Amino acid sequence: MKGRPLELMAPAGSFPALTAACKAGADAVYFGLDIFSMRAGRRNFKVSDLERIRKICDSYPGKPKMYLALNTIIYDSELKKLERLVKRVVGKVDAVICWDLAVIDLCKRHKIPFFISTQASVSNKVSAEFYKKLGAKRVVLARELDIKQIKEISKVKGLEIEAFVHGAMCVSISGRCFTSQFLFNRSANRGECFHPCRRPYTVIDDRYGRKLKLDNHLVMSAKDLCALPLIEKLKKAGVMSYKIEGRNRDPLYVETAVRVYREALDNKITEERTAELMDELEAVYNKGFSTGFYLGGPMPDDYSKVENSASKFYRSFLGKIVHVYPRSEAATVKLSDTLKVGDKIAVFHDRIGAEKMNVIEIEIDRSKVKEAEKGKYVGIKFPFKVYKNAEIYKILLRDKHQ
Repeated sequence: MKGRPLELMAPAGSFPALTAACKAGADAVYFGLDIFSMRAGRRNFKVSDLERIRKICDSYPGKPKMYLALNTIIYDSELKKLERLVKRVVGKVDAVICWDLAVIDLCKRHKIPFFISTQASVSNKVSAEFYKKLGAKRVVLARELDIKQIKEISKVKGLEIEAFVHGAMCVSISGRCFTSQFLFNRSANRGECFHPCRRPYTVIDDRYGRKLKLDNHLVMSAKDLCALPLIEKLKKAGVMSYKIEGRNRDPLYVETAVRVYREALDNKITEERTAELMDELEAVYNKGFSTGFYLGGPMPDDYSKVENSASKFYRSFLGKIVHVYPRSEAATVKLSDTLKVGDKIAVFHDRIGAEKMNVIEIEIDRSKVKEAEKGKYVGIKFPFKVYKNAEIYKILLRDKHQ
């Protein structure tokens, strides 16, 4: 690894998340388009957005690289559509993340660098060598490897090693799950997973119909991966790119995770500092944390105990900025909820990313108030530049029963 810089790769599922990743220090961002993405849905970008994404990335000192995820399975009926898409992204992205051989073939034909997705479950040196000979610049390793196994694969010369370090873990093997397809006709391998593994289940006796609810009835819901305490070991194992999962997560999650792992990659952090950074990660969306397979197979305690999020805080929509007063560093917000002096808020916008602050004062019709009700137009001063239509959220302490 000597002489080769380490890369921190962040998810970008929206323009605010993209900006948050760039501001927090990501070396690269990965994203999907509105087709052939493992995160199908409204959060993906369009081909027409690529120039704007590049402009945003290039506006930051590190000029983060752009990686396009085209990592679903491809059917014969889609091959022409796929080729048209690949032709349109030539010269507009730095690499394509893929595993279907049809995508690989097109990338080679149009001279687009490509990385092998974790969907390929690369778990040994022979597989890594195969993809290298095929022309891959990098492999994203299977999620089921321990650090010793990663070290062996990293011995393959001329091939970059990428590994996930943070975010959701699939209870199946590298996303090869058919539960969503079977129950809801929504294929995980087409980016449409309905996440049935995240729900509570009850065991029913087939003979008598008696029901049992287990102590932890989330029997298929894995905790999130958090490799923060293992970063130094992963460096020694030969990992070059450190990937944060979360293309469906909000900008605050992205900002927090990137900032924390940026510090860990750039410095050899102490146990005390690691604990402090873990507290920051626990403040945003998570299902509890585990080290995944890195220290060996997951243990019984590595299953989540919450159906939604275990984060210490949650956000609630407060309103939008409807007018900005640049000279006074203030803005008018139309409230969709009650606001009090002292409340902590987060601001999301394409040009802001995610910023947090405490509300110091509130004005209504130029008069200071301590509290404002839903539906009111209020004036708030911001310690950073804001824009019209920015979304405002209250950050609230989560009740342990939520």
